[in-house]
Amino acid sequence: MLEHVPHWLGSALKGLRAGADKLAIVQPELGSFGSLRLVSPAFADGARLPERFTADGEGVSPPLFWTGVPEATERLVLIVEDPDAPAPQPLVHAVVWGLPADGDLKEGAIRADGVGDADGRDVGRNSYFGEGWLPPDPPTGHGPHHYAFQLFALGPGPDPGDSPGRSAIVKAMAGRVLAAGLLTGTYSRGEESPVGPVGAGAAI
Repeated sequence: MLEHVPHWLGSALKGLRAGADKLAIVQPELGSFGSLRLVSPAFADGARLPERFTADGEGVSPPLFWTGVPEATERLVLIVEDPDAPAPQPLVHAVVWGLPADGDLKEGAIRADGVGDADGRDVGRNSYFGEGWLPPDPPTGHGPHHYAFQLFALGPGPDPGDSPGRSAIVKAMAGRVLAAGLLTGTYSRGEESPVGPVGAGAAI
């Protein structure tokens, strides 16, 4: 959809961005926590996302895996946000509640699942109020957008309900985050931004 924004308009909006300080992982109500490692075999931390994961390609979600999850973890939560969106708040590209501590996510795994899977995993709502992966679709000429894949290891606590949105997830996570990891991919339109080598993800 935003690929139709003219280059001049995207350039004019370059200074309008939600801000990294509004990402879920830095919200004070989550408290202090340790770190875990989140990586993807498809792109390195800080590198450009391959087109197949964006609105310019197939639009499927990228593969992810994690290590270093604390033993006391009850469940994992993934939130993917774009803090460079020209909006008051980061654009939410995916929410997945109840991931297993020893699992991973295959390519294309973030898709609508209604009230969730029998194993307790539930794909929640993105910023367009749909379930599943919202492919990166930055305005042409707006500059690089940073897509923050944030994985949280949680201790015991409340369930956010079926198909939760970002607000319900953050509320349910308050005070129970044991560890978190951050992996960032970039994407832009209308400027050079080569694909980087595959490498290790980052931990907070």
